[in-house]
Amino acid sequence: MNPANLLRSIQIDRKSFSARWARAWLSFALVVLCAASVSAQGDAAKPKASSPAAKPSPSPTKSISSSTQRIVREGIAVEFQVEPLRRAGTEKTEVMEAEDASVRFSVTDTATKTPVTGLNLSAWMSLRQDEQATDANRCREKVQSYLQGSLRARPEVDLNSYYLLALNKEPNISVIDPLIGFGGSKLLTLVMLKSPGQDWVLSSDRKRLFVAMPFVNQVAVVDTEAWKVVANVDTGARPTRVSLQPDEKYLWVGYEGLTEAETSGASVIDALELKKVADIPTGAGRHELAFTADSRYAFVTNRKDATLSVVDVRKLSKLKDVKTGASPASIALSSLSKALYLASDADGSITVVDSNSHQVVARMQGKTGLRAVRFAPGGRYGFALSPQENTVHIFDASTNRMLHSLTVGKQPDQVAFTSTFAYIRSAASEQVEMIRLTTIGQEPDVKQFPGGQLAPGRVADSTLPDTITPAPEGNSVLVANPADKMIYYYTEGMAAPMGNFQNYRREPRSVMVVDRSLRESAPGVYTTTLRLPKSGLYDVAFLSDSPRILHCFEASAAPNPSIKRAAPLALAIEYQMPEKQMRTGKEFLIRFKLTDTATGQPKEGLKDVRVLTFLAPGIWQNRTFAQSAGKGIYEVRVTPPQSGVYMIFVESASQGVSYRQLPHLTLQATDAATSTTTTKTTSEASAQPAGNNKPRR
Repeated sequence: MNPANLLRSIQIDRKSFSARWARAWLSFALVVLCAASVSAQGDAAKPKASSPAAKPSPSPTKSISSSTQRIVREGIAVEFQVEPLRRAGTEKTEVMEAEDASVRFSVTDTATKTPVTGLNLSAWMSLRQDEQATDANRCREKVQSYLQGSLRARPEVDLNSYYLLALNKEPNISVIDPLIGFGGSKLLTLVMLKSPGQDWVLSSDRKRLFVAMPFVNQVAVVDTEAWKVVANVDTGARPTRVSLQPDEKYLWVGYEGLTEAETSGASVIDALELKKVADIPTGAGRHELAFTADSRYAFVTNRKDATLSVVDVRKLSKLKDVKTGASPASIALSSLSKALYLASDADGSITVVDSNSHQVVARMQGKTGLRAVRFAPGGRYGFALSPQENTVHIFDASTNRMLHSLTVGKQPDQVAFTSTFAYIRSAASEQVEMIRLTTIGQEPDVKQFPGGQLAPGRVADSTLPDTITPAPEGNSVLVANPADKMIYYYTEGMAAPMGNFQNYRREPRSVMVVDRSLRESAPGVYTTTLRLPKSGLYDVAFLSDSPRILHCFEASAAPNPSIKRAAPLALAIEYQMPEKQMRTGKEFLIRFKLTDTATGQPKEGLKDVRVLTFLAPGIWQNRTFAQSAGKGIYEVRVTPPQSGVYMIFVESASQGVSYRQLPHLTLQATDAATSTTTTKTTSEASAQPAGNNKPRR
């Protein structure tokens, strides 16, 4: 097929798919287009030092990770390197399994020697199953399977993935994988908490998530690689706000106290050791947090006392209190003016405090009920919302003067930003207002789109963390609507959201993105951090859609002596079901194959294979013994009582295998009257904005 005709045959309707998903299919087409040229070039185009065909495959225990591998294609040089992530006090020289490593691709133009910037790169790492080197054809097959989202050929590490997290009204966090779904569900897992979360913050390496739980006076620490709570750290009474100082040495937690007699202030937690190091009483009322860029000072608002407490981070002690406007409801630091801006919901004032001298340097007047003061990228333009007056105030931090007072929405209470727009949520309206940032100081360009079907304030309170967050694409946002129990995906330029993600009957109080994809950390240098799950030799499949480059590099991980090796499981499981959509009230066949891991042969004749089926988050469950169907195949029939997400676990006591040890299966059940076509159109098909590749800004 002519390349132009092939590309035309996969044109994507922008009304139905996002740019990210479209680019994923475009990349797939480019794989096909470049297949002939890749095969023709073969290993001749590779430098001898990096040609897998020119040398035997290295032993899995031999480290090749720290050496730089280089290829040249189409006048473009790509250098690849993976090395241990060096931290203070460590001297590691080789990549080890289950430890942090840094991956880097450097791309330059061979003619001009200049970096190639703004590329849309994809990469995957898969554990090599044999000693045979991966040639161009096998590499192309790997990439094709990854782009198609095949469940049978998934890499150990996907360097293009991101996850959507919803902090729910229930005591859990939904983890949604936009790329892969099981049985029509994109719910990867639920992170169970001791009580509902009030606020959360993610570390800069995106590996730890901290969640304030006011009902148990603790902060949950979530490992975002295992999606498990690894610690629950005690705080002061009723923690409601969490924030990491810029150097991330300490996590600060604003706590309010349960009674008037109890202290109120900030708990300080060592973010590495996960231990509380101080409780600092600051004043009465709800607290908001801010920090200087060098982490020298922390600032804590005291709403009832109408003060701002200045805390010396080195000494972990309060230096002074600064009088502010009545009831300071929000605080933000401008990176441009190096000043703090405190919005008062009682008198509508914005108090400006110099972050170095800790003195009030200016005041601006807005309408009463101010809250949610935030700065657009660059730190010059600040936004303060008044839900009471349906107004957004926009001010200039370089002059500390008001620029605009715009009437927007109904009870506007949150603002978020991309590089192009400010997004304003209204509690009493489903409409999201957009203000183009380049028109500030002129006639503001204001647009809107529906962020759901219902006004989010129907079920939400005014203390929610962010319900709008930028998507990794850069020109789009994710909008959590607790009233709809949905997360909407909106791309700039569209009249309405391009798709949505179900939250499976849970109210999303906030939404967050955990992005694990490659980032351009310097001109022409694309990096990320990861952990290789096992020791051994890995194929690193690399794809650039323009210029067209496809190649498999190599990386290795050494065995980690600090890991306690568990005894190998006696059984391996493979689910075998052509139909993965259940219907409520109708019997459904669950079928799987068990294999003896010692012999590799099917495990037949087991009488104690039991299947646990439960409706997340555990409100219904069923335990049934499976029947052998021969050749290692076992079957059980279940009847889901209601629609929702069901998780399937398998155990065998005689083989020493428990429910948690074998991979589980996630299925979705819908009402019998709902057709498969309707379900796909209204939910998962419309959630296609999260394709494998993402355009770079």
